Amino acid sequence: MFALLGWRCAGALLVVFAGVTGCQKSSDPESESSGRQPSSSVPSGHGAVFLAVDECSSRGRETFTEVSCTSERAAARVIARYDGKVAEGPSCPARTDFVLHISEDRPSVDEDGNGEVPRGYACMRNLEEPHPGDPGGGGGPRTVVGDCVYSAREREVRETACDGSGPKAPEYRVTVAVSQRSLCPAATELYVSLGGGKPVGCAVRL
Repeated sequence: MFALLGWRCAGALLVVFAGVTGCQKSSDPESESSGRQPSSSVPSGHGAVFLAVDECSSRGRETFTEVSCTSERAAARVIARYDGKVAEGPSCPARTDFVLHISEDRPSVDEDGNGEVPRGYACMRNLEEPHPGDPGGGGGPRTVVGDCVYSAREREVRETACDGSGPKAPEYRVTVAVSQRSLCPAATELYVSLGGGKPVGCAVRL
């Protein structure tokens, strides 16, 4: 994911701003370049609310459908569910693998929605590995401590797998989250926007 960032350079702080977008991608994010996942189909009737917390979905190439979590088709579980748009609502839990945006007629997971008024969004966790939302996993809608990033283009960084298994080699690792940049360790070379109560990620070069 892209982030607000800055470099510490030769004793001086060079601040660089970049837009924050969602992942996965991978993150992906993600589908790395677009952050898109297959869109969801109409509700299947397994619950009073389509994809409520602890309900599961199947995962096709282009659609998601709600299924019983005991079904062999179950692929991901809802770990949090919110009304409204992602940009206006609470952040998904750090272990979220991808975000499913649920609109009135055609649910989708692109970070900006599909142009319709969404009913809400579901934070999804894969039932089996891989888990791109885990620290170092190279994806998910949030950057967390333990994640790695690389320089995607001038003044922008993007998340990638720390083990080098992604399409891009990791260049920096986020080692700690703090409330303000002055609290980062002296070895910090890059500041990454994390959001939340400790919005500054202190990253070191690998």
